[in-house]
Amino acid sequence: MRISSSVTAISWIPSEAVEGMPKLPFSFGLAHYDEAPPEKIVDLETMHKADLFREANELRAWIDVDDDGKITAHGHAGHGRIGVTRLRLGPKEISVRAVAMPTIQRVEVGDGWVRFTQTAGGRTGAPAPRSVRGKPYFQWSSAIAWTTLSLILYADGTSKHALVGASSFPRHWIYDSEGNLVEKSATIDFETWYREAHEQNTPWGDVDSPAVVTAAETTFERELSRDLMRDGAAPKPEELEPGTVLVEQGEAGNELFLLLDGVLEVDVDGTPIAEIGPGAIVGERALLEEGTRTATLRAKTRSKIVRVEGDRVDPGDLVELTGGRRREEDAS
Repeated sequence: MRISSSVTAISWIPSEAVEGMPKLPFSFGLAHYDEAPPEKIVDLETMHKADLFREANELRAWIDVDDDGKITAHGHAGHGRIGVTRLRLGPKEISVRAVAMPTIQRVEVGDGWVRFTQTAGGRTGAPAPRSVRGKPYFQWSSAIAWTTLSLILYADGTSKHALVGASSFPRHWIYDSEGNLVEKSATIDFETWYREAHEQNTPWGDVDSPAVVTAAETTFERELSRDLMRDGAAPKPEELEPGTVLVEQGEAGNELFLLLDGVLEVDVDGTPIAEIGPGAIVGERALLEEGTRTATLRAKTRSKIVRVEGDRVDPGDLVELTGGRRREEDAS
């Protein structure tokens, strides 16, 4: 019997994710941020041809199991994909071919299971001359972005996946074997990536970086977030250092918060009950509870938020936000 499964990472550049001088081409319209990928992958190859992502790491694998439940064979069947860099020069748009790094695949066989690991990524074809940390202290080529996925296939037919490593830029979304968005890398650190992610400091130089991963937000949150950010009234994002308290349980409040980057810890009566990642909208319960905060929200990592006045959101949407989060909590 053959057992197969997959996990896919899609990498893309969210709005305002680039910092410092490298942000200028984005601000002037020469380079572009990306639209968020879909919440379900239907045809990855079609997405690639349409240039809908910067990179994709598709790990597919299989095992053969005999009638005694022993694994007799196994193999990788996936690979990485990389998009192009599009630059606008006046009325014209040009495409610069990206440089893909060789896909790295590893296999570990255990008693009744096989663990597959795959690293894929690359860099833009456009040069990015800059000083870097550590030898050789200067790089001409752009920094490298990547993801490292793992997939464990068990002889009983079950499987388990994980994002075990990734570059700190850009954002990485993780999709299960059915193509459903299930997880996200939670933090972006452009400066570290820009100055450190040259080849010696990547998996192609035998160095990987652990990824902070959170569950994907609800579909309703994702749609509402896009509406709030597109209507032209969103204020400038604010950065929170780790440990910063955003709201305190019991205090008054009439704002919502859209989490653009990082992880917020939710405490109730001094006990951590949840962690929330990018894309989530929080603070809605105060608007439904006579203006009183029902939990403390604290930045677990460096985070970026946007404040949204409560009267910008329809009361029915507030109820839907709360209901969606409670359904997730009941299912967990």
